[in-house]
Amino acid sequence: MKNYLRYLPLLTILPVALLDFLTPYGFAIFTDVTEESGIHTVTYSGSQDKKHLLESIGCGTAFLDYNRDGNQDVYIVNGWKIKDGRVVVKGQNALYRNTGNGTFEEVTEQAKVGDKSWGIGVCTTDYNNDGWLDMYITNFGANRLYSNNQDGTFTDVAAQVGVDDKRWSVGASFLDFDNDGDLDLYVVNYVTSSISEVLDAELSQDWKGVANVMKGPRGLKGSADAFYRNNGDGTFTDATIESGLIDIGALYGLGVCTTDYDLDGDIDIYVANDASPNYLYQNNGNGTFTEVGLYVNASVANTGLPQASMGIDFADFDNDGDFDGILTHFSGECSTLYRNLGDGFFEDASESVGLWQRTYLPMSWGTGFFDYDNDMDLDLFIANGHIYPQVDSHLAYGESYAQLNQLFNNNTGHFKEITSEAGDGFSIRLSSRGTAFADYDNDGDLDVLVINMDALPTLLRNDGGNTKSWLLIELKGNKNISGIGSIVYVKTGNLTQMREVRSGNSYASQNELRTHFGLGDADLVDKISVKWVSGATSALHNIAARQIIQIVEPKTNSEN
Repeated sequence: MKNYLRYLPLLTILPVALLDFLTPYGFAIFTDVTEESGIHTVTYSGSQDKKHLLESIGCGTAFLDYNRDGNQDVYIVNGWKIKDGRVVVKGQNALYRNTGNGTFEEVTEQAKVGDKSWGIGVCTTDYNNDGWLDMYITNFGANRLYSNNQDGTFTDVAAQVGVDDKRWSVGASFLDFDNDGDLDLYVVNYVTSSISEVLDAELSQDWKGVANVMKGPRGLKGSADAFYRNNGDGTFTDATIESGLIDIGALYGLGVCTTDYDLDGDIDIYVANDASPNYLYQNNGNGTFTEVGLYVNASVANTGLPQASMGIDFADFDNDGDFDGILTHFSGECSTLYRNLGDGFFEDASESVGLWQRTYLPMSWGTGFFDYDNDMDLDLFIANGHIYPQVDSHLAYGESYAQLNQLFNNNTGHFKEITSEAGDGFSIRLSSRGTAFADYDNDGDLDVLVINMDALPTLLRNDGGNTKSWLLIELKGNKNISGIGSIVYVKTGNLTQMREVRSGNSYASQNELRTHFGLGDADLVDKISVKWVSGATSALHNIAARQIIQIVEPKTNSEN
């Protein structure tokens, strides 16, 4: 066990400005520190009018420690700018090195990761198990796999290893589906189109009385997803058909979350589809999957109708020992919370947990469960923004292109929106998309990075969340070095919390791979348990709070 950070003292004196924001939900507020952080990349998203669907879906971002210095760095994916039917700027992806003092230094050129494809999403992991994090980038066109050269630079090996999918990809996730220690890859593809169609597109559709908006996705041709099996030698084979992961309807895929939803020891795959039923692929444990979404009540809303799913996360929001799902949707479709009933089935609990009314009007994208105030339950963030700039001329509908993001406080399984009380970081109105979560300043509370359309991102620093205790845990596996798919349990008193280590989440984005636990007023954790995806287990007892620790997978299948 490696201790990265010494005990951090409690805040003993609160500034007056902070006191003004104190609420019954804790001391934490969020401050927009984008400018002072040094992050300066504007993400482009086509034309101002958004004439084609590609111009509406935005980009994602990732937190990762690419240079293994203990600080979470940032990668931002970028699109193109269109004016008068032609490309005027090819936005460049950007890598920012965390300096360790609350700021970032752009190192894109040095690291050789400045791709100028029309980028969409990113996920990270150590795909070749050499101890260094790599990055997979989804594009409108050939995808990239940046292999970490261990010297601060990367090499794109996507074509060389067989994962350079040339379709319009959005979400992606690495997973060890067969528990062999090698990480496989699921890629979500959206719509079949070409750049000439994007440049020639015209506004030709009416929506809720708003004339002349972009067409789609209904009426457009969907693009089937892809699954790549790791051959164990650093290369991949397309195993989509033989694994049963056949996107039979070629639905409009946007998001993906790989999770062991039924806790049977193998990783399942949930795919968020736009304007069509979602997929839940249950791992059969024999190298194949079966799609069970409709059967287990996790595919459509309780109306029986499909929704336009964008963002996705799974976590144990009610601390009952299983993973529940959140899906974000189009305006007029509330975000759906699928409560895991623990018997292999789900229920739509959106209304009973307080989300139905507050999420009905916004159009929502990136999302995540996170304990922002360290009070031992998972709160909820939702990034919002419309796809039609034209709605601004019809304000009577109560909708706008630029929207506020939302923060919900978890109070014993019920969510109360506290956006207006969450600090100046939640007073920003933009059209937001990808979202990632990390403790980028290593102070014990989780911060948020949001990608915005045709604008700078928003880095939301959590100020005050660490007044309560916390623990950050990094896993180091034997073969699956990143510990992807492993589940961490933290027991404090009568409460056990659980987190799952994942590659890819939210919307086209990547959270840091360390697992964060709020511990309330506890100074000591009774027990930390790890259920490694390999089947091995670990257990540590009486661990002090307010530190970052590393847990190494045991060589044998027994608790250490």
